[in-house]
Amino acid sequence: MYTEEIARNIYRIPVRLPDSPLKELNSYLIKDPERSLLIDTGFCMDVCQKALLEGLAELGENPESVDIFLTHMHSDHAGLAASVVGERMRILISETDRKLLKTNDAEDEIVFKRLTERFHAADMPAFIIDNMNSINPAIAYSPQTGSTQYVSVQDGEILCAGGYAFRCILTPGHTPGHMCLWEKDSGIMFTGDHVLFDITPNITAWSFVKDSLADYLKSLKLVAGYPVKKALPGHRKPGDFHLRIEELLQHHLIRLKEIERLISEGPGSTVYDVAGKMRWKIKAKNWEEFPPPQKIFAVGECMSHLDYLFNRGRITYQMDGHLYRYYIV
Repeated sequence: MYTEEIARNIYRIPVRLPDSPLKELNSYLIKDPERSLLIDTGFCMDVCQKALLEGLAELGENPESVDIFLTHMHSDHAGLAASVVGERMRILISETDRKLLKTNDAEDEIVFKRLTERFHAADMPAFIIDNMNSINPAIAYSPQTGSTQYVSVQDGEILCAGGYAFRCILTPGHTPGHMCLWEKDSGIMFTGDHVLFDITPNITAWSFVKDSLADYLKSLKLVAGYPVKKALPGHRKPGDFHLRIEELLQHHLIRLKEIERLISEGPGSTVYDVAGKMRWKIKAKNWEEFPPPQKIFAVGECMSHLDYLFNRGRITYQMDGHLYRYYIV
């Protein structure tokens, strides 16, 4: 195990994510003599739990005395929280994402039903939808149900640990309730999956969100106004924060133009058709050979861009049975 000191009282714990192109999660510990704060946890898997607990032990930290802050509800960040938190400790997360967590089976069934309906309308192959629970790691390794220790935090709320005062910044887009943590005096920002440097955050469509991509672009411009000196991402390595924001904004503009072109060339295309013709950085010869989990992410990202274009009157759709077919306006 190898933990890394990032700044005074701040340490990175690498948590390996098996069978994921993300490779590993950057979990961060802010050490405090009274109440330390752990940022993000990893999949609900034994191998992730072993890595996280070994990292905490290496840093001399008792997991029973650590609060957990989750930047968002995705299972590679939130999956382990309910399994490792001590009985008297809290799991802090935005109110919006707390409602999306798999905290009881009834709520989870509603969220899953909405998801499958959207994928059916996108013309996703039935075998992927029917096996979503086992194919999609976001579902397969999600948190255990039943925990009552989740506590909602609000935009602007201050979390103190390790001599720092971190402000919670609501940055919807990657998830509807994603949050970053900002510390003014040090210039440190924990970016979760809002700003990643080696890879591009996946922006998917949510059935109850009108325009996930618009939310994400607005959130990027929001954090661009902060004088960040050290950005600590949820995956891979850090980089130039403000330059990366410009690159991400440009990336989505290029994506939108690409999708408009594909619909112009293929009027009546389904979401699955468009996603299969988009350019993706993945080790697969063609769309047919895409791993099913990556098809889920690709179709979700295509949906969010289609929603953005539709909401601005640049494309429209017609229903063909249960399928959405898209056309240039």
